[in-house]
Amino acid sequence: MNKAKWPARVILPVAQPGLIFIVLSFLITGSFFYLGWAVLTWISLALTIFVCWFFRDPNRQIPQDKNSLVSPADGKVIVVEKHSEGCAYLSGPHMKISIFMNVFNVHVNRMPFDGTIQKVQYIPGKFINAAFDKASEHNERNALLVKTKDDTLYVVVQIAGLIARRIVNCAKEGETIKKGERYGMIRFGSRLDLYLPYDFEVAVRTGYKTRAGETVIGYMKNSK
Repeated sequence: MNKAKWPARVILPVAQPGLIFIVLSFLITGSFFYLGWAVLTWISLALTIFVCWFFRDPNRQIPQDKNSLVSPADGKVIVVEKHSEGCAYLSGPHMKISIFMNVFNVHVNRMPFDGTIQKVQYIPGKFINAAFDKASEHNERNALLVKTKDDTLYVVVQIAGLIARRIVNCAKEGETIKKGERYGMIRFGSRLDLYLPYDFEVAVRTGYKTRAGETVIGYMKNSK
């Protein structure tokens, strides 16, 4: 896991944590071209294009409604459920919403809601398929406990998947981050879990496709 301030956008619309992979891909492709290995050059060029596409970082239109909580990731909603008891992150009843990111999704993660980071918790673990619910408890993950201006607590958790082996988190304890701001990414497929207040007003259902920073997941009751 990496922890550092999310860098300013470079000229190209790609996430800076992916620049090293892009540069290496171009260098390898150039080396094959220089050596005259045509087949390997074309294969490497195709892989380079895929790497550039994978690390794309498009701008998003963030909803200005102060009550709305947006998706932290591009992907598909795979869990929407209420829990009457506490969990590892929240002590009381809560709502859990999970979003699965496949290798074709944009992998830059964004803050779901305005708030101050109360705690950053990195937990090492396994790398089982992130589509399985047990990944929430067994996989490598990084959790942010966030407090809103109304003193409401929520948690957003980055979870590594079967292929993903690198969680990038740039949020720091004590830092205040706005809804929709970039704060990290997970390389090559993964999952994000949201742990929200029990009375959270849900606006999505399982199977719903999401876009980070744009799709409204629901509404915080205490912010109205």
